[in-house]
Amino acid sequence: MRFLVSTIGSRGEAQPVTALAVQLKALGNDVEVVAPPDFEELVTSNGLDFTPVGPMLRTFRSADLKPGDLARLAEESVREQFRVIGAAGQGADVLVAGGALQHSTRSVAESVDAHYVYASFCANTLPSPYHAPPAMLGRVPVNGTPEENIEQWERQRPLFGHARETINAERAKLGLGPVGDVRDHIFGDDPWLATDPLLGPWPGPGELVTTGAWLTNDQRPLSAELEAFLDDGEPPVYFGLGSMHGAQDAAHQAVEAARKLGKRVVLQQGWAGLRLADDARDCIAIGEVNQQALFRRTAAVVHHGGAGTTTTAAAAGKPQIVLPHMYDQYYWGNQVERLGIGRSAEAVTTEVLAETLGLAEEAGKVGAQVRTDGARVAAELLMKV
Repeated sequence: MRFLVSTIGSRGEAQPVTALAVQLKALGNDVEVVAPPDFEELVTSNGLDFTPVGPMLRTFRSADLKPGDLARLAEESVREQFRVIGAAGQGADVLVAGGALQHSTRSVAESVDAHYVYASFCANTLPSPYHAPPAMLGRVPVNGTPEENIEQWERQRPLFGHARETINAERAKLGLGPVGDVRDHIFGDDPWLATDPLLGPWPGPGELVTTGAWLTNDQRPLSAELEAFLDDGEPPVYFGLGSMHGAQDAAHQAVEAARKLGKRVVLQQGWAGLRLADDARDCIAIGEVNQQALFRRTAAVVHHGGAGTTTTAAAAGKPQIVLPHMYDQYYWGNQVERLGIGRSAEAVTTEVLAETLGLAEEAGKVGAQVRTDGARVAAELLMKV
């Protein structure tokens, strides 16, 4: 079978679609991954075919947008997606859209008579009366009654529809009729949920196809410098903001909080280019890293609250502090608090870090229950659609 797996999101979406593609290929299928150009090495290093779509996300900053830019960028993104995925999708049996704002994948699937699957990496990005929607455009919804939650979902619906005319214009070129509701069109009739059932369960109503989180089996060794640092003392606190363009002050505050508790720090620079304030031996700054291997050797993990990082920290059995910035990250902060394995906070203080370190025993218990076979489960299910 031939599969096309696509995303236009950050690493939190590129990583799981790559994990799925690896499993599909291992089962003997022809697989192509379409993702932003930032993730070419991630995809190709796993022996997969890669097609870039859209601009480099690493250099994109929403804070730089001017009035009217959002609508223009949305239209440009829709046209680019139809062009790239339309070409890559020829001959595909199944097209999988991983994550939000996949404006063209379902239309391309219709045009080539292929099966379409939309997969979410967080339960609260799919409508339910039992949770509020994700944070969008600076608004952070708060869980309420079922009626209040549905009202919040309805208020967000127009945010998906700002490119409807462009979508329908591109669909017309493929000989397809117009769509009315863009959100429902993207999600499809039977969306999948690719989250760990303990960390991010589906609250209902109705049943979804749930597979477990799509995780890679990262075999990359840690650098010699990082290995030496880890061997030279007690397990450190990890701090990283992944694909977020976070404030430098947040890193400095975390380092100071850790030092007051006698803890060392591993600072991942990430897309924010975070830096250490000094060259003291109790801290080390690193670049791209095998988080699975590193997290197992830490005392706690401080991060932005992406689905992948949250799951990787949980699977490592380590307590975590979530510093949410946007979208589903507030949800994941709530989930680690619900399970008693971490805290959600605006900043890392000595008090918050001390509380979190005290959750190590419970984090270890949860870590033993986190599933790691989600990508394989999904690949096997896809071969039966």
